[in-house]
Amino acid sequence: MLVSVIIPAYNEEQTIGQVLEALRALPIEKQIIVVNDGSTDGTYDALECLRAKHQLTVVHCEENRGKGYAIRSGLPYVKGEAVVIQDADMELSPTDISELLQPLEKKDVQVVYGSRFLNGRGNASLHNFLANRVLATYTNLLYGCRITDESTGYKAFSAELITRLNLTCEGFEFCPEVTAKILRAGYGIQEVPVSYFPRTKKEGKKLRFWSDGILAAWTLLKYRFISKTKLFKNSAHDE
Repeated sequence: MLVSVIIPAYNEEQTIGQVLEALRALPIEKQIIVVNDGSTDGTYDALECLRAKHQLTVVHCEENRGKGYAIRSGLPYVKGEAVVIQDADMELSPTDISELLQPLEKKDVQVVYGSRFLNGRGNASLHNFLANRVLATYTNLLYGCRITDESTGYKAFSAELITRLNLTCEGFEFCPEVTAKILRAGYGIQEVPVSYFPRTKKEGKKLRFWSDGILAAWTLLKYRFISKTKLFKNSAHDE
């Protein structure tokens, strides 16, 4: 199975090389798509140097629009049967991708999330853990599902599903939008445990817990009542 890995990258000069080396070592057939989301550091030059070495598909955005926009910009280049979203830092280990892909080999599984909290708190701070637990519980109540990590950076999809989904996100609301629309469309989300090595704001972490958390909650609520005919680019999708 060919796997398309989309990496949204904004000012990740320090870690993008490590991520690509780890991906390169994985024993899977893969296509790596890196979307440079208007970086202002040395990410552009780093990717140009690494392009040939790693056989990358590189997309350079002229301005910083956000993670959601970067992921959407990478989707038209997908050639694989499965799509994995990989952050450009090393908070999540690329060695877990193999575990993430295993459930997708089953015909009835279309979506897999790599949960940082399936086996407990792990390396997360108490604040981070509790905030994510609240968001996951909120998601479960709204959509009648049972997930433990809605905002995980590791999400895997069948390419047929994710490329048809009508996504409009710009920033970190990619996670709640894709979660909401997948659940609203009637697809289940399977979780597998992944390792987690959180970084600090000083080290480059960009997610803002409170403001981004409120946006996530609003996005989940907003799409809970969206018409199923608006979930996919092809509006002929059955109710």
